[in-house]
Amino acid sequence: MAGSDLGDDFEYRPLSTGAIASAVFGVLSSLVFVTAGSSLSSSLWLAPIPVVGLVAGWLSLQKIRSMPDQLSGRAAALIGILLSALGLFGGLGFASYVHATEVPEGYTRTSFYEFRPDQVEERGGKLVPPDVLELDQKQVFIKGFMRPSTGISKAGTPVRNHVSQFLLVRDNNQCCFGDISDVKYYDQVLVQLTGSKTTNESGGMFRMGGKLRILLQNVHRKGHPVFILEADYVK
Repeated sequence: MAGSDLGDDFEYRPLSTGAIASAVFGVLSSLVFVTAGSSLSSSLWLAPIPVVGLVAGWLSLQKIRSMPDQLSGRAAALIGILLSALGLFGGLGFASYVHATEVPEGYTRTSFYEFRPDQVEERGGKLVPPDVLELDQKQVFIKGFMRPSTGISKAGTPVRNHVSQFLLVRDNNQCCFGDISDVKYYDQVLVQLTGSKTTNESGGMFRMGGKLRILLQNVHRKGHPVFILEADYVK
């Protein structure tokens, strides 16, 4: 009799797997915030994570409500829903704000992805896309990463601080930090800071603005930049 009473007092209800999934995806939703400051497109690619967290949390709550004596996990589901909503709406909202305000007035946004010709353009011998060629001698805004050990001072010596010239590359993965001869011409821009402007070597993202010069004659000449940015804005 005592054993039966004890069993009733400590009745076990399994934790809803949907609630667990919602909590996990809710935590992972923070990745949307991590990428929000650097790339709207990356945040959009991660948006399905909080969406899954929201759906899993909502479905698990419905199931728990329909079977309150058989399932537990309401708190986990609510936490997952809250974190997922924060990641989805807060993260994408912040990413959209950064994207809308990061380009200084008078500059045209461009990117390394736009520099790369598609297959049709390559077959037609257009190794720099026509819309990119239209930006020649124009003020543009582009984001990228400093390739390590490419910094040069005003005096022309290699430096890590007070850098006035360096190579801006598409990303900081193996694509652009391997052998320089393997980095495609459309994945690199030679940055020349104008006036007294300098910057320091960093592994973070650089936001650059300035006059873009395109040297088509260098497309087949390794070691010679096709894209040069005379930068008057760096952040």
